[in-house]
Amino acid sequence: MKNYKIYSLVFLLTLLIISCKKDFLNRTPEIALDDNGVFADPLRAASYADAAYNYMINDYARFNDHRGSTAQASDEAVSGNSESSVTTLNRGLYHDHSNSASLNDMRDVWTRCYAGIAINNKVLARMAGVPAAAVFPKQRIEGEMRFLRAFSYFELIKRFGGVPIMDKEYGVNDDINFPRASYQACVDFIIADLDKAVTLLNNDADNGASNYGRATKGGALALKSRVLLYAASPLNNPNNDKAKWQLAADAASKLMDGISAGQTYALQPTYADILNMASSSEYIMIKIRGPRAIDGILADYAMSPGSGGAQGQMNPTQNHVNMYEMANGKAITDATSGYNPQQPYLNRDPRFYANILYNDQAWQGKKIEMWSSTSSTGVVTYGKDWNPTNIIYTATRYYCKKYWPETYVRLGGTSGTALINYIFFRYAEIMLNYAEAQNEANGPDASVYKQLTDIRARAGIAAGADNLYGLKANMTQDEMRAAIRHERAVELAFEDHRWYDIMRWKIGPEVIATPMYGMNVVKNSNGSFTYTPVVLGPNFQKTYTAKQDRYPIPRSEIYKSNGVLIQNPGWE
Repeated sequence: MKNYKIYSLVFLLTLLIISCKKDFLNRTPEIALDDNGVFADPLRAASYADAAYNYMINDYARFNDHRGSTAQASDEAVSGNSESSVTTLNRGLYHDHSNSASLNDMRDVWTRCYAGIAINNKVLARMAGVPAAAVFPKQRIEGEMRFLRAFSYFELIKRFGGVPIMDKEYGVNDDINFPRASYQACVDFIIADLDKAVTLLNNDADNGASNYGRATKGGALALKSRVLLYAASPLNNPNNDKAKWQLAADAASKLMDGISAGQTYALQPTYADILNMASSSEYIMIKIRGPRAIDGILADYAMSPGSGGAQGQMNPTQNHVNMYEMANGKAITDATSGYNPQQPYLNRDPRFYANILYNDQAWQGKKIEMWSSTSSTGVVTYGKDWNPTNIIYTATRYYCKKYWPETYVRLGGTSGTALINYIFFRYAEIMLNYAEAQNEANGPDASVYKQLTDIRARAGIAAGADNLYGLKANMTQDEMRAAIRHERAVELAFEDHRWYDIMRWKIGPEVIATPMYGMNVVKNSNGSFTYTPVVLGPNFQKTYTAKQDRYPIPRSEIYKSNGVLIQNPGWE
């Protein structure tokens, strides 16, 4: 485990980092002070506490700055240029001997989370001595520190399993080479922090516009729902203890019932702009940031080079595309669905059109072109958005629309800007959390059906004569489980859920270690297209064995602990 140096380093770094934050985080003294100097001044103490938000996981494309995401590790997408920070995950090369281990979801998260926890612990230890002042509302700040500490510990345990619990400020001479606590002990610690935070935090309305983005009662209840859902899942509940599922259902239900008369959440009317709203009835907590410039996640990750992007690395797979049903709610494998393999993008679930860019789609006044064409003389040409000789173009013939709002134009027009929010929690997730937990605890009752039908109705799927929006009536528990998992995959696509869902459900060998597909598109002489699903090349195939349900503890931490930290099975 880390030695005391991290606490001194975190303190010094925090004094520098917090000066870069905006809105409610922009309250930083521009001089270097020691601990006593900071906590003797309410304004500086508040700025130091606000800096703890910097350590949250807060973007989708976060590997190697902005060049990879968990979506590309999962079956949702591949990395068009085989970004090494992605392939360390999807090929099972997790350990530190890979230069990318510190740039992806393992060592970077371990370091980030414990650095944030160090700040939380310091503020909780010192806040009683901060002079009373309106700028340092002690009740709210205590609630925020407990929420943020719980958030960091959950991010750790969902990746690594049980981790060392550090619950106070430690001195220079303290031995903090702690062993790992059990997964359940970590869950209990997290829930205790969240239960306390709920009593201390404000509702959204009470926080006011200037504090939008801070932790609230709703955020704490949403995190509790997620923590208990994971704790009840097969990875962490091998004996399928129904009581754990009931706790998870109850936690989601608490938030769905409304925190108070003035604090309720609901699905927003539209799905296509779910990442792009300044505020929404569906948002429980989001990362506050302004409109994105055409760089980073846009130009160097999501945008097609044929439309002005530098590298279109974020390429949804055919495996993911096949999950989108028809607009009538029937799977494309259903012979009565109306699916035509040569018109594969016609009449699909409306969420498909919100999430995926596909060949011949109207886009920015043009068409997306991801075809090849061979002339009568054998000359091969390619559409502007695909070129198999250059890795900067899509590997699958799809781009991710969810990460590329149409207003971002780089060629042949004037670009606008848009929000691309990182959503910590939204109401649809809580509905799906409830449906999953309630189904496992009590079976597919009417309340489970309601969550799915409400979500599918908002998506625009046809209700059908039975008002089940394509769902089968009288499903068994197993059938409903499959339906809920499918709904999560589509509704929460590319929102940093799928990879971790695969881990907690223990289904990686089935859905990751299976051929990854793309779509071959040939433009015919008459202007029509021929579509053929194809297995992607070996650079885009993935590996998943049972040991990957947990990440290995970073080797550097194992070595520093002198045998105190025990490595996860299979990673010794």
